[in-house]
Amino acid sequence: MSKSVADVQVLVFRLEDKRYCVDIPHVDEIVDREKLTQLPNSKPHVEGVMDLRGTTTTIVNPKTVLELDDSETGDRVVVFDTEGEGSTGWLIDEVSQVVSVDEEELDESVESESVHGVVRRGDDFVVWLKPSAIHA
Repeated sequence: MSKSVADVQVLVFRLEDKRYCVDIPHVDEIVDREKLTQLPNSKPHVEGVMDLRGTTTTIVNPKTVLELDDSETGDRVVVFDTEGEGSTGWLIDEVSQVVSVDEEELDESVESESVHGVVRRGDDFVVWLKPSAIHA
């Protein structure tokens, strides 16, 4: 990782019964899910688009990309600033909190194309996702 982990805050959220997080600097805002317009012939993880204050925002379902069960319909959207590529939001089940990550809490041995590592929070693990891995 290019920066000290102690300097990083993450947004913790829930997908089904698992907890995940992303770096706060990538998060533009968190909004309630509104009516989605489905897009014909879109990728399986694209749920549709919604109007977010005049900006067309593509809403994706990270559960599809992460191959999780999809028994619960998320009602919150984490919107990411994708710098010139349009606005993208992840449909999530619940926002938990913003926390600082200490270096001792992070295990980077499981880093992959979509995962920075795993953050140990007490007896639980929080999977730290890379926003760029789940996009429209």
